[in-house]
Amino acid sequence: MSQSVSCQKIGRVLEITLNRPPVNAINLATSTDLYQAFKRLQDDDDLYVGIITNAECRYFSAGWDLKEFADKGDELMESADYDLGPGGLGGMSEFWGLKKPVIAAVTGSAIGGGFEMLLSADVIIAAKDVEFWLPEAKLGFLPDGGGIQQLPKRLPYNLASELILTGRKLGMEEAKHHGLVSHVLEPDQVLAKAHEMAAQIAESAPLPLQAMKEIMALSVSLSVEETFVQTRKAWKKESDLPLFEKMLYSEDYLEGSRAFSEKRPPEYKGR
Repeated sequence: MSQSVSCQKIGRVLEITLNRPPVNAINLATSTDLYQAFKRLQDDDDLYVGIITNAECRYFSAGWDLKEFADKGDELMESADYDLGPGGLGGMSEFWGLKKPVIAAVTGSAIGGGFEMLLSADVIIAAKDVEFWLPEAKLGFLPDGGGIQQLPKRLPYNLASELILTGRKLGMEEAKHHGLVSHVLEPDQVLAKAHEMAAQIAESAPLPLQAMKEIMALSVSLSVEETFVQTRKAWKKESDLPLFEKMLYSEDYLEGSRAFSEKRPPEYKGR
C-alpha cells in the first residue's frame, strides 16, 4: 500500500485515511490501495465497521486524477478499457461484496469522483463548511463512477438531476435536509463523531451488520411486500439473502436473548 492510503485498526474499527496532497486526487494506484483497505475490512473477522476519512486538506478528494487521465486519454479511448481498479472508483463504488458498514468522516469538500465515492458509504458525517459537487458535464462527460447510478437513489430525482446537469455545489445543510448527510459538525468534531458511532455499531453482533447491508441493497429494487417474501423465504434457506440466512442459523442468533435473560454481556462469535 502506498503512502497515499493508511490504515489504523482501533478495536473493531478500521480507520482508512486518504492522504495524497495537494487535493487527494484519486489515480489508479490510489484507487487500488483504497480497495485493498476495504478488502482488509471485509476479510478480517475482528473488524466490524470501517471509517473512511481524509488527512488535513481542503478536499476530502478532488476526484479522479484528471491530469493523469488527460495524459493517457487517447490511449485509453483506443483500448476502450478504462480501468478504475478493483472495487471501482475509490475502491468502494463497485465493491459489491463489501458487507461491512462504512462511515465517511468528511472534513474537506468532495468533487466529482470524490463525491461519487462517498455515495457508497452507509453513513456520511461532514464538516459544516464542506461542499459536494459533480462538474463532469462541464468537462465533457458524466459522473459514471457512481454519480448517475447512485445519486438519484439517495436524493430526490429532480435535485439529483439538477446537481448532475448544472454542476452546482451542494452545501451540507441542504445535504442534511435531504438525508444524504447524517450529521453536520465543526471540522474538529467530525472524526470523533464517526468513532463514537462506529463504537456503537461495534457493540452489535457482526452477522446482523452484514445482513442489514445485504437486505438494504436488495430492498432498493423490490417492493416492501417482495422484501418481506425474501426475508420469510430465508427461514427455509430459499431466499436471495445468503448473509441473512447465515445470521438466522448462526450460533449468535439466540445469544443476545439468552445473555439478556441471564443478565450477562453477550459473547458473539460471528458464526
